[in-house]
Amino acid sequence: MTNTMTDTMTDSVASIGGDAGQIWIYLYANGSASPTQLVRALKTTAANVHRAIGWLAREGKVDIVRQRGIERVVLIEEV
Repeated sequence: MTNTMTDTMTDSVASIGGDAGQIWIYLYANGSASPTQLVRALKTTAANVHRAIGWLAREGKVDIVRQRGIERVVLIEEV
């Protein structure tokens, strides 16, 4: 890999991590939210929100539940 490619990948990972942090903060302050609500609240793209949700889910920080037919992202409470 070239340095430019490595730098771009590192920037992407940092961006996803930053978005994940913003989603965690939003959910902590506001409770569960749909991905669409998160896109609007964070003023970012759906793709970025979905990547960040995946990041948080992989870390065991969030779960996705269906409430009244709508998927919502919820924080998993740490014990």
